[in-house]
Parts: sequence; structure tokens; C-alpha cells
Amino acid sequence: MVQSLKFSSRMDAVQAPIVAVIGDLIRQVPDTISLGQGVVHYGPPEAALTVAREALADPETHTYQDGVGTRPLLEAIEHKLQRDNSIEMARGSRVTVTAGGNMAFVHAILAITEPGDEVVLPVPFYFNHEMAIQMAGCTPVRVRTDDRYQLDVDAIGAAVSPRTRAIVTVSPNNPTGAVYSEAALRSVNALCQERGLFHISDEVYEYFTYAGTRHVSPGSFDGAHAHTISLFSLSKAYGFAGWRIGYMAYPESLSDAVAKVQDTILVCPPVISQIAAVAAMAVGPAYCRRHLQPLAEIHDIVTGELRALEPRCTVPPADGAFYCFIRINADVHPMQIAERLIREHKVAVMPGTAFGMTEGCYFRVAYGALQKETVSEGIGRLVRGLRDILPSTRGSS
Repeated sequence: MVQSLKFSSRMDAVQAPIVAVIGDLIRQVPDTISLGQGVVHYGPPEAALTVAREALADPETHTYQDGVGTRPLLEAIEHKLQRDNSIEMARGSRVTVTAGGNMAFVHAILAITEPGDEVVLPVPFYFNHEMAIQMAGCTPVRVRTDDRYQLDVDAIGAAVSPRTRAIVTVSPNNPTGAVYSEAALRSVNALCQERGLFHISDEVYEYFTYAGTRHVSPGSFDGAHAHTISLFSLSKAYGFAGWRIGYMAYPESLSDAVAKVQDTILVCPPVISQIAAVAAMAVGPAYCRRHLQPLAEIHDIVTGELRALEPRCTVPPADGAFYCFIRINADVHPMQIAERLIREHKVAVMPGTAFGMTEGCYFRVAYGALQKETVSEGIGRLVRGLRDILPSTRGSS
């Protein structure tokens, strides 16, 4: 019998991926409706699938290509950044294509930090961000947001220390659906400029805003190009989750560091995915926006149904992305409720502990994968389940 090696590693301090944990529970209960993973219900534009099929016959598709991305895709991204985000390459920014937005974040952290450095994360945060910071041997510094999950800029400033290297913002936000105001983002960006920090701005959900809410890119602010790292992805807007295409716009001063990380981790982005991405971006954000009206209707159904549970739970405004982050007004561990919802009511949500909410009971509810014909059933199961579970768990721990 072969004995396993026993050792410690930096991964011991990193939480287990919550999507996999909940996924294992879902697989044990057939016909569970998942309100867990953040995906959309639609796939890529047909034009992207067509060019990908055609590219299979081209020998160049199967070779290594430029590490930062193919020239056609880089040109498409640079045009999009100028058109949609007011980020100008001429100001001194550079672009690298990555295998999804998560990889772009890892690249950014590795490029700007040394082990022992600190990165400020507003809470609740996207769990993979904290995981990446810990994997780099750095310390995530958690800063609470307000009761509407909006940034507390004073608290962020107070959390900055001599070891701080960056402040992270995610807007529209995962996991809360909050959209940060231009004033708050300008204040964070100005703080970074003043203190010599990087502002890492995750904008994966840039097109997903409702009720007239507007997305703002911090990289567009005057003087921001020297200290702002902007992260984007095709996963949501173009239904590209499995194709793994993201990209980052970053200061020219980081070019060498980013190139080293890219060459070591990825060599070059997946070529066939880049070919498809060029075609998808040629269709443009109108492809995403045609899905926004039905998604806005689903958003209204979800928030309305959940607010009917008050005072059992509190549902702050969620004007972006496709998430609600609800607070359960009961003294109970969220994983206990999450397991019961799956096993007894066949509906899955993500416990707030994964997003840094270690005090109180919170859940992320994701509705991007739902369509109008399934939203009533999915949210109905959740509402009925919470009504059934909460009276019997109130006061327990």
C-alpha cells in the first residue's frame, strides 16, 4: 500500500472552492434547481461558433501564437475599451488576453506584490479574489461595506498600511449585485493615486445594469492609467464561460511583469477561443443587451418574491450583475440552511461565508441561468424552503 506524503502548503490557508462544494451536494439530489453558480442561460453568438468551426481546418489554429493575444483580438479589445469604457491605449495602458477574468486577477496580483504584502478587499468579496491573494503569499484585508453593500471609502482609507499594494473593487458587484457610484469609485481611485497603490477594478458584469443604473470604468478617470488595472471577460456578456476568454488593461510599467506571469502560466491564450471572441465582439454589446430586458424582468420577480419573506430576510438593492445577496434574520449557520434547501427543497444557493460574511447568515442568489419559465419554480422553491426552515431553526446555532 502506498502511503500519502504528509506536508503543509500555502493552500492550507485557502478556502475550498464553494462552487464545487455546493455542486457535490446538488449531484446527490437529482432535479435540484441551482441558484448558485454565476452563469447566463444563453451561449455565444452564432457568428462566433461559425468561425470557430471554420478555424479547425487552419493549421495555425493548433500552434502557439503571441503570448499577449492575437492581433485581431487585441485590436477588437482596444476599440471596445475606447468605445465602451473610455480607456485610451494612447495614455499608456497595455492589454493582455487571459483565460478568463479570474486569470487576469491572478496575473495582476502576481505582477504587483511580494509575499507579505496586503490587498484591501471590500466585504462581501468574490471568493476567488481572496483565494488568489492568499495563494500569492499576501494578506487580504477585509473592509466592510454599508448595509446596502456600497463602499465605505473612509474605512478603506483607514485599512491602508505601509504593506498595502492594491485596493480591489468589483462593480457591478459579485456577490451582491450592487453598482458602485461614480463618486465612490473616483474616491477610491484618487486614494490609490495619493498613496501609491494600484486600483484593481473588476468589471466582468459591466453590461448588466438595470433601472437606469450606469456602469463607470475607473480606468477612464484623468490620471488613472498609471495605477489602474481593469479586468474584463466575455464569459457573461457573450455566453463564453467555457471558452475562457478574459482580458486586462494595465499600466505600461507592468508590461514585463505581466509578460512573465502569462508566459509561465498560460504561454498564450487558447487560439480557437480567441478566434471566436473576435467574431463575438464584432456582434458587440447589443448581443448582451438583447437579453437584459428579460433578465431585468427576472430580477424584479426574484427581488419581489424574496422581499415577501421580510422580516425573515433582508434584500438590499441589487441594480447590477444577476445576484441578490440576502441576509437571513436568524441565528443559524448558513451552510446548515444551504444543505437543507438542497436535500429537502431541491434548490441551491451559495452561503455568505464563502464571500467573507462570517458574522450573521447570508446567501448569494444567482438568477442569470434562469429563464422566465423556470424562475417561478426556482424562486418558489427557495421561498417555500426558507419559510419552512426558518421557524424550526430560529435561535439555533
